[in-house]
Amino acid sequence: MPVITLPDGSARTYADAVTVGEVAADIGPGLAKAALAGAVDDRLVDLSHRIETDARLAIITERDDAGLEVIRHSTAHLLAQAVKALFPETQVTIGPVIEDGFFYDFAREQAFSLEDLAAIEAKMTELAKADLPVAREVLSRDDAVKFFADQGEAYKAEIIQGIPGDEEIGLYGQGDWKDLCRGPHVPSTGRLKAFKLTKLAGAYWRGDSSNEMLQRIYGTAWASKKDLKAYLHRLEEAEKRDHRRFGKLMDLFHFQEEAPGLVFWHDKGWSVYNTIRNYVRDRLSAAGYEEVNTPQVVDRSLWERSGHWDKFRENMFTTGDEEHRVYAIKPMNCPCHIQIYNNRLHSYRDLPRRMAEFGSCHRNEPSGTLHGLMRVRGFVQDDAHIFCTEDQVQSECSEFIDLLFSVYEDFGFTDISTKLSTRPAQRVGEDAQWDKAEVALQAALESKGLDWELQPGEGAFYGPKIEFNLRDSIGRVWQLGTIQLDFSMPGRLGATYVAEDGSKQTPVMLHRAILGSFERFIGILIEHHAGNLPVWLAPVQAVLLNITDRQDVYVREVEEVLKNQGFRVQSDLRNEKIGFKIREHTLQRIPYLLVVGDREAESRTLAVRTRGGEDLGSMTTEEFVKLLRTELASRGRHVMED
Repeated sequence: MPVITLPDGSARTYADAVTVGEVAADIGPGLAKAALAGAVDDRLVDLSHRIETDARLAIITERDDAGLEVIRHSTAHLLAQAVKALFPETQVTIGPVIEDGFFYDFAREQAFSLEDLAAIEAKMTELAKADLPVAREVLSRDDAVKFFADQGEAYKAEIIQGIPGDEEIGLYGQGDWKDLCRGPHVPSTGRLKAFKLTKLAGAYWRGDSSNEMLQRIYGTAWASKKDLKAYLHRLEEAEKRDHRRFGKLMDLFHFQEEAPGLVFWHDKGWSVYNTIRNYVRDRLSAAGYEEVNTPQVVDRSLWERSGHWDKFRENMFTTGDEEHRVYAIKPMNCPCHIQIYNNRLHSYRDLPRRMAEFGSCHRNEPSGTLHGLMRVRGFVQDDAHIFCTEDQVQSECSEFIDLLFSVYEDFGFTDISTKLSTRPAQRVGEDAQWDKAEVALQAALESKGLDWELQPGEGAFYGPKIEFNLRDSIGRVWQLGTIQLDFSMPGRLGATYVAEDGSKQTPVMLHRAILGSFERFIGILIEHHAGNLPVWLAPVQAVLLNITDRQDVYVREVEEVLKNQGFRVQSDLRNEKIGFKIREHTLQRIPYLLVVGDREAESRTLAVRTRGGEDLGSMTTEEFVKLLRTELASRGRHVMED
């Protein structure tokens, strides 16, 4: 007689084993109709799953995040079924859920076309409307290998051969088609009502470039057509805001084949970069950080002792060979900061010691993952490490969180979510250390009164971490800031301090960053603001435009005055129509356009327009300076008030 405990604490007793779907129907017909799956003792299962012993049960609907994942997983299967129906010679491989959707990789001699994509989506719609029941069956490994081999699905057979022989293999069938899967899935294809295929790409089998190239079809799926429409609108907005387009339009940066994944910063882009760096530098100095700089190339032995060699070797650029010394271009800064810490003795009175570096790092990211400023091979972090005692961990975390929220606000980000990532399977350090570290970070979050989400197994290999995620102006979420608690690496690299009782102790090390990397953060900023960077960040804050050459002398005079006041200003004295010049500089997202004709030159005023097209009327130079200073004080106020 299983007793089923529901999320509200109520319990229901059944005379015999009962399915998740039957429990949902017992609770009410509305829930039974809405149910997609169940969570039995926190494990996702199908509605057909039988519960034979006492258990905790939550019914999963489309309103739950887990329900959306089930929908997307099931839609990936719908995609594979449609492809096999239209192109029977195609082999299916894997089709996981990803952020906002799913993909499926296929092996096919002929490349899919955009017309094929439209036909596949139409077939998916047909199969969904057929409301085919989805049923699970279990086979032995050998029987499953034979089943897929007989179907000509060599990739599926290969996957199953890698599974231990004593494991049962789950297959899901819908109509006349079956696929290998752990599940769970929706009870029928009719529950899949809002999906769209989005793009084609190439992908290597098992992600290995030495294997054959497959064809990947991406798609998105949502609980309702309204949600799908909103997502597609966000995609359109994201395309309009693509930072790579603005990089060219605003003359900020470029990339080229001779240096893949490395940025060529132009003067205007470098102005934005340096403005951000100087802002962060001043904020860190005020918060008690010392700024350091460490070597770009370090001997392999240090990376081995820190634990990075085993974890990141494939992503590190190296020089030398195994017979001689091997050096690595640093992919992160933390081992080098410990070397500075170790260069002198420390007492407990010296702690906390906060060490910051605008550290230039390089990682050999796969070429297929490179994406403008968002994913590069060379980048600079606003990196810092705090060496402290265990008793200081919570206060240091608290101060960092306050600093982080303040910095984000200055850049125009106010919608911030928080996640706590705990120990991964591959890690260094003792479990007792991990226990202490995870408890300390959780306590820090709770002391700030923050809502947070648990991410089991997502911590760094040396310690748990808090992640800070920003939602931008079109609803996308970006993971940026982190603080990671490390009880392991300082000990591995010999960091110590003398405690109050005279004993030698190992400090705790907090790895922390607010922006992450300057490159990615600038890309996010550009897209968040659609190129309309706040005045304090804009590479050119105002441009002076003459109507005829009769105003040239006055324009140059005003330009000199504004530059002497510290503003980033330029003049456009070209022999072009004023309408042309206004349009060009508006497209370049320059905040203020100062038009000068004969009337302005005679009255020693400026006709002030904004990049948004607003006419602010006539102003003296002094009045415009006051306007600009007021605008600058509204952002970056912590370092720009004077």
